[in-house]
Amino acid sequence: MKGTAVNTSKTLPRLAAVIAVSLLALTGCSNETTPAEPEAVAASDVVTIEDAWVKSADEGMSATFGTLVNSGDEDVTVVSITSEASAMVEPHETVENDAGEMVMRKIDAGFIIPAGGELELAPGANHIMMMDLTGPLTAGSEVSLTLTFSDDSTYEFSAPVKDYAGAEENYEGGEEDMDMDMDQ
Repeated sequence: MKGTAVNTSKTLPRLAAVIAVSLLALTGCSNETTPAEPEAVAASDVVTIEDAWVKSADEGMSATFGTLVNSGDEDVTVVSITSEASAMVEPHETVENDAGEMVMRKIDAGFIIPAGGELELAPGANHIMMMDLTGPLTAGSEVSLTLTFSDDSTYEFSAPVKDYAGAEENYEGGEEDMDMDMDQ
């Protein structure tokens, strides 16, 4: 039986060279590879609002309600809010003052939505206060609002306007208190 002669004097050195180069390439790659830094996730990518609605009002003030949901791994802070329906929009809370009255006041630090959690905005509690309305808010219409987060990202949403009677509080703001009659 005749076989094919292999010249091992040329093949083995080539094979050794290929293996050596491959090992050097792999070693070089492993030294250069570092764990990837986790990419920062914009707050606007992890925050949504559920069941949003705005209280109808002919003039003056109104409020926006719903549930802000944070699906991210970090707390998110809403630092400002805007809407074409209102000249001034602020994050507000409702608290009891020294006289035992329920009053609304601005939350200077903004709303904090916990990581993996939610923040309820409800009449008589935390809410988005809309002051100096630019026109009537009639039931059945919609209002657009834009939240700005501490990372400067933004989230825009629309909410239907609804009639609502209840949650009668005063607004505690600056030198004069304005009555916010939510029974309109």
